[in-house]
Amino acid sequence: MQIAIHLSDANLAAAVHSYVERRLRFALSRFGGRVGHVTVRMSANGPSSSRCRIEAELLPFGHVAVEEIDSDLFAAIDRATGRIGRLFSRKLERTREGRTGRESIRLAA
Repeated sequence: MQIAIHLSDANLAAAVHSYVERRLRFALSRFGGRVGHVTVRMSANGPSSSRCRIEAELLPFGHVAVEEIDSDLFAAIDRATGRIGRLFSRKLERTREGRTGRESIRLAA
C-alpha cells in the first residue's frame, strides 16, 4: 500500500501525517495486496470546517473514494478511514457474489 498525503496547512503536516498513516493501515491492512495507491487530501479551512478526502485503488477492480467534512480535522480523518474500510469490504463482497454464478430468474423459468 502506497500512501500519498496532501495537506493544505503545512503547520499540521508532521502530526497529521503519522496519524493518517496509522488510521489507514488499521482500516485497510486486512485487504493485503488488494490495496494499491492511496491518496489522502486534507484541508483545514479555519475552525468551521475541515475536509478529508481519501481515494484508494482496489486492485484489480478500480477506485473507491470517500469524503468527510467536520469542524475537527481528526474526527473527519477517523470517519473517512472508517468509511473507506467498509467501502472496500462491500466492494469486495459484491465482486465475490458476482463470481458465484448466480442464475438469472429468466433462465430458471
